[in-house]
Amino acid sequence: MYWAIDDTIVLMVKKYAEDKRGNDYHLDRAVERVVTENRPVPDWPSAYNVHPVAAADLRKRLFALTAGEGAEAAIGTVLPNSDTEGATEIREAGSKIADLPSLPFNHHWTKSLFASPDGTKLYVTIGSNSNVAENGMEAEKDRAAILEVEPASGAKRLLASGLRNPNGMGWEPTTGVLWTVVNERDEIGNDLVPDYLTSVKDGGFYGWPYSYFGQHVDARVTPQKPYLVAKAIAPDYALGAHTASLGLAFSGGSLLPAELRQGAFIGQHGSWNRKPQSGYQVVFVPFRDGKPDGQPEPAGP
Repeated sequence: MYWAIDDTIVLMVKKYAEDKRGNDYHLDRAVERVVTENRPVPDWPSAYNVHPVAAADLRKRLFALTAGEGAEAAIGTVLPNSDTEGATEIREAGSKIADLPSLPFNHHWTKSLFASPDGTKLYVTIGSNSNVAENGMEAEKDRAAILEVEPASGAKRLLASGLRNPNGMGWEPTTGVLWTVVNERDEIGNDLVPDYLTSVKDGGFYGWPYSYFGQHVDARVTPQKPYLVAKAIAPDYALGAHTASLGLAFSGGSLLPAELRQGAFIGQHGSWNRKPQSGYQVVFVPFRDGKPDGQPEPAGP
């Protein structure tokens, strides 16, 4: 879902298809409807999954990302360059602009799609194809990374790498810097490795799979690459081990209480392999001068 500046809500809902998996990932059917704030959202019993959306210019062009555990992944347009003000349905087929890493096997298949503030670039998070590269590094091409995509041509480049499973991005309002939340690796204890929130540096390497949280070497990974470990960037902010932090939204404006107006909301899916369990909540991380400043606090009752 993408909430535009003019308070229009764009809801992307993937339709159900009559195949063995019940999945439909075709771009021309990836979006069922555009819904504005003043209209009721219909009950779509066939829509079992909601996908991210990025809007480079909501009234001119809309971009969708399609993905699934057993499906190919891609970015495409779902609205042509035309005036869509007041529209409640998407009537024209979109077109694919770029393929993304996916099959033949697809360990971390969820992805996030985000537009640059000026609408000239798209950014997509791609999770790793394994826990710690046990399937070989050839299976990790352009994965565990954030890619930058040119909307016009579909050309892609690696913005940042070594991010095991990034999910969720946001532009910090006071600095304009891109941030992401990352799910770190499993199976080295209840308290390792912390998931994290970090700023994204162009060309930055964040350690996976060779090291974690900077230059802490993961001995399970062989052969090691010391030259990469040596330049691994330590993330900005730990969110706790196995919290499965999956979503990120920066606050701003004056609608929220004063204590929530400067910081980041992070959705935590919750642990599957930690005792006691962790996550299963939305937390708020306060910011000051464009950086985290204080402990995360539950954002709800």
